[in-house]
Amino acid sequence: MKPLLVLLLSFTISIFVLKIIKKEYDFALSARIAMSIMLVFTAIGHFVYTKGMSMMIPSFIPYKEGFVHLTGVFEILLAIGLLIPKLKVISGWALLIFLVLMLPANIYASIHNINYQKGTFDGNGLAYLWFRIPLQIFFIAWIYICSIRM
Repeated sequence: MKPLLVLLLSFTISIFVLKIIKKEYDFALSARIAMSIMLVFTAIGHFVYTKGMSMMIPSFIPYKEGFVHLTGVFEILLAIGLLIPKLKVISGWALLIFLVLMLPANIYASIHNINYQKGTFDGNGLAYLWFRIPLQIFFIAWIYICSIRM
């Protein structure tokens, strides 16, 4: 829920700031700025909640903490890429693939009731997926529209 709020608030602020600066609305750029801010926000979680996010990765995958940190860095790089005109399309595609590949970790976490912020097994369980999967689809559509299609 927090990433969605960060995205929508950043988008709203970006629309008005760009209107003041450029004297016109630029919805695609505002959307990319908002997504970039949200990605940096979520990337910070990879470093703050490393233990809990490591628990979201199935046991057969080694180097869980390193993987969590690597995905956090990847999110930051993609956030930057969305803001560079020559990189926005490739960053958008990479981000779409990244979001699709991360969905199994969210499913795994839900099945095992993982609370990634606390690093415990008292999470929301499968009910979380009723919110997370539509949210993931929303993020994918957002990225496609503002960075690939435009």
